[in-house]
Order: sequence, then structure tokens, then C-alpha cells
Amino acid sequence: MFRRSGDTLEVLLAHPGGPFFRNKDDGVWTIPKGEAEPDEDLLNRARTEFEEEVGIPANGDWIDLGWVKQKGGKTVYAWAFEGNLPDNFQVCSNNFEMEWPPRSRTMQSFAEVDQACFFSLEEARLKLKAAQTPFLHRLVEVLKQGARSSEQGSKEQRDDR
Repeated sequence: MFRRSGDTLEVLLAHPGGPFFRNKDDGVWTIPKGEAEPDEDLLNRARTEFEEEVGIPANGDWIDLGWVKQKGGKTVYAWAFEGNLPDNFQVCSNNFEMEWPPRSRTMQSFAEVDQACFFSLEEARLKLKAAQTPFLHRLVEVLKQGARSSEQGSKEQRDDR
């Protein structure tokens, strides 16, 4: 999700929940994402994961941002849409269970995402996992092309008069 405020573009990022990320900030935030089943429609999975991780519906005109391969070998596909968080937003994500503390034989439940908020592009480049930063550049390029297309369309409409 992205939003515009004047000339400023901001993107929504999610901070992973759980004990491993509790005190980590720069370089660990991510786009809301999840695992797709083989042959599953990737855009539908993206919508579902957004809703499960952020807690609000994912509605809008979707922009395909392609894919990246992360350091661990996982391929991440991304889409963007323009939107905003509701007033008084609080993240509400699915939970996962893991043994914590390690080797304690005690299972604990943690939120998949413990924070979701907007960042300027400059801040997002610091917060986002390095492998996912190409999505920011791709979003900016697509939005620039869209602005050029609508400017061209407006010029053509004026020329037709």
C-alpha cells in the first residue's frame, strides 16, 4: 500500500513479530507477504496476506511490481495499491507458534506482524529488507510513467479541440 501527501510518497511496511525481531528495526521491515501454494493465483494470495498481516481489506487498483529473490532463496512477488490506514488503526495480524525460549519445550504464540506503518521512501530504504528495496524503485517508476501518460492524454485532449 502506498499513499501520496503532496509531493511525498509513502509506503506501508510491516515489522515482523516474535522474539527474534523485538529489538531490531533497520533492515528487518518487509512488505506484507506470505507463502503461496503451488499453482495458487499470486495476486489473490497477496490480497489475502495483506489482510491477514495488517488486519484491513486490501482494495484498490493493483500495480504489479515484479519479483525479487531474497538472501535465503525465497522469491517474493509484490503488488502495490494506493490507500490509507483507517483512523485509530492498530495492526491485527495472524499469530504463529514457536518454542520460546529455545529448548524450553514451551510453545508460545506471537503476532506475525507487530507494527505496520507508513514511511517516506528515504526511511523505507533503511527499514526494508535489502532484497526488497527494488520494489520501491519500481513503484516510483510506474507512478512516474502513469503521470506522464495522463499528462500526455491531457495534452492530446487539448490538441483535439
